Amino acid sequence: MKTTLKANIPVHAAWDVIVVGGGPAGCTAAAAAAREGAKTLLIEATGCLGGMGTNGLVPCWCPFSDKDKIIYRGLAEKVFNATKAGMLHVDKKAMDWVPIDAELLKRVYDDLVTEAGAKILFHTMLSGVNVEKGKVTEIIVSNKEGLSAYRAKVFIDCSGDADLSAWAGAKFQKGDKKGKGLMPATHCFMISNVNYYAYKHGEALFCANPKSPIYDILKSKKYPHIPDFHICNCPTGPGTVGFNAGHLFNVDSTNPEDLSKAMILGRKIASNFRDALAEYSPAAFGDSHLVATGSLMGIRESRRIIGDYFLTYDDFLQRKSFPDEIGRNCYYIDVHNKSSKTAMTHKDWLKMESDPTKRYKPGESHGIPYRCLTPKGLKNVLVAGRSISCDQTVQGSVRVMPVCLMMGEAAGLAAAMAMKANKPDVHAVNTDLLRKRLRKYGAYLP
Repeated sequence: MKTTLKANIPVHAAWDVIVVGGGPAGCTAAAAAAREGAKTLLIEATGCLGGMGTNGLVPCWCPFSDKDKIIYRGLAEKVFNATKAGMLHVDKKAMDWVPIDAELLKRVYDDLVTEAGAKILFHTMLSGVNVEKGKVTEIIVSNKEGLSAYRAKVFIDCSGDADLSAWAGAKFQKGDKKGKGLMPATHCFMISNVNYYAYKHGEALFCANPKSPIYDILKSKKYPHIPDFHICNCPTGPGTVGFNAGHLFNVDSTNPEDLSKAMILGRKIASNFRDALAEYSPAAFGDSHLVATGSLMGIRESRRIIGDYFLTYDDFLQRKSFPDEIGRNCYYIDVHNKSSKTAMTHKDWLKMESDPTKRYKPGESHGIPYRCLTPKGLKNVLVAGRSISCDQTVQGSVRVMPVCLMMGEAAGLAAAMAMKANKPDVHAVNTDLLRKRLRKYGAYLP
């Protein structure tokens, strides 16, 4: 039996732009909108900004370069450089697979957003959306004040799961044509008191090395929670190694029961990894300590909105350019196996490394159209992050943090432009002017 809850909900109506979700895309979206003079609010469900790079403990940045030059520029490059500057063990010229100091990155994002003039509300969860004739009029949030309604001229959905857009009625896809087959999740973790010299910068552990201890660990069957060969890792600080390792299969992040079970299992996986490495790589990990697991699950894929343009794998293969592109992307097609029965080995990895259908040559990239950020049927909502309008295969390329930072800045600037109209319409934004403004702020738009 359903019960209708009646409550008096206070309404906050003074905002030009509201951004939901404080991950990489949300941070640059809020900063870019506020930079243009828009009164901007950033709503974040947790207690810090940064998403997977902070709460999620992803240990390193995906490549910022096309193996020739940095192509994720503007605010993305600003965040990247600010983080590198505070990490003494990182080469300041490094562009790819650079370690992340999660605590430092939290402060970098705090400064980026607040110094631009945006306001942040932490521990505030999106709980509902009101829509009239394709326009979001209010969002309902919950926090320590209870339920509140917030109004804005334009909303930017950076929730990661396209919650705002989906709840507002936007069409979306999820997984394969049957709505199944999502990429697995990973619960990242950190191990401390590691002997750095024995560890050798993590190269020996990676599955591309046929002598990695991960193969003996799996053969031993002593550690049943370690599901496969996935063991990405890098040094994030003195004696500390961050791990993006193991997979959790059949996790739908829009299902709270799935997510809860995955968090419990993820912590067991992390503990198994610590114990297994202590046994099979004792010189490096014999005295190590599992110091942290992510407070967010590492979700690679969930909802993908249907926008004015649907980016495809064929666009990736063609290195396609678009008249309304808001940035370039060169990250490879990083689609993780959807079952432990098809786990990757070192031979699989080496084969993928040379696969021209998944990886670009130096200097190559493709464009991401502004139209991938505009959900069909919603006039005043933009989407940035892993939920943009694209097919499942190319989502494996555009979902990572450098790309999300770039898309967020474009969405924030576009929102600030749209909100100045009498009747804001994100579909009507002048993309020539948008691109001109992005170039002014340093975006790579050749």
